[in-house]
Order: sequence, then C-alpha cells, then structure tokens
Amino acid sequence: MNLNIELLREKYLSGELKVEEVISSIFEKIEQTKDYNIWIYTLNNDEISSYIENLKDKNIEDLPLYGIPFAIKDNINLENIPTTAACKEYKYIANESAFVVKKLIEAGAIPIGKTNLDQFATGLVGTRSDYGECRNSINKEYISGGSSSGSAVSVALEMASFSLGTDTAGSGRVPAAFNNLIGVKATKGVISTSGVVPACRSLDCVTIFAKTLSEAKTVFNLANKYDKEDIYSRVYTPSNKKAKKEFTFAIPKKENLEFFGDEEAKNLYIKAVEKFESLGAKVVEIDFEPFIESANLLYSGPWVTERYIAIKDMITNHEEAVNKTVGTIVKSGEKIDAVNYFESEYILKKNRKYVDEVLEKFDFILTPTTGTIYKIDEVNANPIQLNTNLGYYTNFMNLLDLSAIALPAGFRKNSLPFGVTIVGDNFDEELLFEYSSRYLSKD
Repeated sequence: MNLNIELLREKYLSGELKVEEVISSIFEKIEQTKDYNIWIYTLNNDEISSYIENLKDKNIEDLPLYGIPFAIKDNINLENIPTTAACKEYKYIANESAFVVKKLIEAGAIPIGKTNLDQFATGLVGTRSDYGECRNSINKEYISGGSSSGSAVSVALEMASFSLGTDTAGSGRVPAAFNNLIGVKATKGVISTSGVVPACRSLDCVTIFAKTLSEAKTVFNLANKYDKEDIYSRVYTPSNKKAKKEFTFAIPKKENLEFFGDEEAKNLYIKAVEKFESLGAKVVEIDFEPFIESANLLYSGPWVTERYIAIKDMITNHEEAVNKTVGTIVKSGEKIDAVNYFESEYILKKNRKYVDEVLEKFDFILTPTTGTIYKIDEVNANPIQLNTNLGYYTNFMNLLDLSAIALPAGFRKNSLPFGVTIVGDNFDEELLFEYSSRYLSKD
C-alpha cells in the first residue's frame, strides 16, 4: 500500500480508507519481510488499538498526521514499550514517550513499532545488533546502512510513512542513501533528544526518513519543538537566507574526493553536480581537508569518551552483552584525557572559522553521502575500516554544527541507489529544503 502522507489524508478525508485497513496491510507486510530483520518490537493489537481509539473523536482536518503510521528507532522511547538499543541485556520498559514521539502522536501519528539499529547507535552499517543484520531494501546481500537501519528500511518497504532515526556520525543520512530515501539531519538541538538513549549526548540528533521531500518537511515542522527539559534543546529560528535564481555552491576539490574504487558512485556524483549547475548554479571547488580533519576527531577525540559515559555501566558490568566491535570502539574512550579534549576543541574552533568563510561565500556545499556501499559479508570481514570509509562525508557534520539533507541521486547498474547530501549552516533548513526541491523537481 502507498503510505504517502498526503495520499492517506485524502483517502481518510473522503472516507475511501480507514486507519484500521492501513494498519492491517502494514502488519501483513511485516510478516512478509521478517527476514530483513527490520523490527525489534511491533505493537500488538491492544497496544495499537489504543492509539487508533484516541483518534475516534478527532477531526481529520485538525490533525496533520491523523492516522499516519510511523516507525521509531529502538533507542527512542515509546511509553510502556521496551527499549533495547539493540542490546538484549540493556532492555527496559519506557515510563513515557520521548518528547518528539509525544509531539508526533499528538499530531495524530500512529506508532507501529521499534526498529533495529547498530547497537547503542554505534555504526554506519546496520549489522551490529542482537536482533540480526538489517538488510538493504533493494538487495538483501548489501548493508542497509546504520545505525538507523530498521527505520530506513521500514519506510523503503512501505511499513511506515515516515520514521525516526538518530544521527551522531551519519546515521540519519547513510541509510537514506542506501535505501533511496530523504534523510533530514537538522541543526543540533532543534529536535529534542529527551527520551533518547545517548550515543554522544552533546552531538546526538533525532532525524527523519521519508520517501518524499514534502513528507519529510511536514514531519520536521511538527518535530522541531523546544524542550525545556533537554539541556541541549535549541529554539528553531530559521536563518533569513533565501534561495536565489542564480546561486553558487561548493564541492570538495578533486584530490579530496574519495569513492574507494566505486567508479559508478563517482559518475553519479558528477551527474548530481551537473544537475545542480543546470538549475542556474555556479560550482566552485574548495579545500575539504578541514572537514576531513574534523571528521577524524569523532572516533579519536573526547567524543568517544561520551560514548563510554553513555553505556559505562553496561561496558563495565556486562561487557559480554555488548557487541564486540561496538565494545572495542567504546572502550577506547575510557582513557582519553583533558589534553586530548582541549587539543580537539582547538582544532574544531579553527576549522569552524574556515566553514564560516565557506558558507559566507557559497549558498551550500554538496557532497556524496557516502563514497561507496558494501555487502554484509564484506563489512563482517572488516567491520571497523569499512565503517570508517562510510563516514568520510558524514562524521564532521555535528562536530561543526551544520544542518544537512540527504537526497537520492540515481542508481548503479545493479539497482543499488546513490545519494548526495546538501549541507548548510545551522538553522539553514528552509534554504536547504528549497534548493533540494528544485533539484528533485528537475528531470
């Protein structure tokens, strides 16, 4: 069933379709796709009926997400439902829903279940889970991307109109690229992380996956509410930058581009750049080294210590329950000291000044979302290095306090998708949505 938000609302309003029929079709699809390892928990009849019952006395016109099914990454709380972060030993029942989940339910959305992820949101691959390797929606031999793996695949395979993920290193963008979706990673703090199991608390973002840009924007506008209980929450105040008829954007200079031998990805990126140029844009190459230097800090600087803090009790008292690769990464943060913290801070401050200069000159930056994609077997054979490769264009984003939207950008000969990411300054979301719309509307 087509779960497009606007289409479902039209059918609900005309009486052509009932919410119960939509939910029924989704659970049939869930049964048919169990071998993808998408879900960690799906709501039972009683649990989901309570959400449908809450809509009975409501006007469809009053609720922008009336009867719209959505999926929730299993590091985000849903009231009275287990949260595991993909670690069985970590499992707990949430007393209340995460702030952002409450806002979406208040708008009429119906949660379907909790989705698979790289354990403790540590990974870009979707294979590091107690609940199985989440498989790519187009070719099951390939990775789905992570850590928000199940959230992306649930939308791609029509089991949710949209889904929530999280993004610290690229987890809201990499799975979007690998499953031909829109992935919105907004400015840090504009979507509350209250009720989210932290990965790096100072960097974590809740993200949105959808099949279309208009759906993603609808959900973003409902999700970006200030949360006084979240110490990192920020009021969403869009920048006053306006999209121009003639504009200039930046791309990494050729020697900074990295496709890890994937020539098809390289050619698809060139085509995406040319497509933006055909919209009336001028493209300029920039030195991308400050972005790469910043990205490298994510797993060598004090932010690894944040990952250690987030699961300190688990890694100390139940190390055997933690995925081996995840444990290796997280434990490396135990001994990072204050010297490392300040040295990393100085590098980031230096590089942020460079980014300020770039975004003063150019309307946005366009990068590949990833340089390549891998098979599940390849990742299992070399889990850390291949994961590192996937973060080449994503790891710097939250460290440099930028906003981004991942966009589909064509397919390889084997039908696997490729994606690009349009990058702006913090609070540039409206600008990025407008340029993204022009790009996606162009034949």
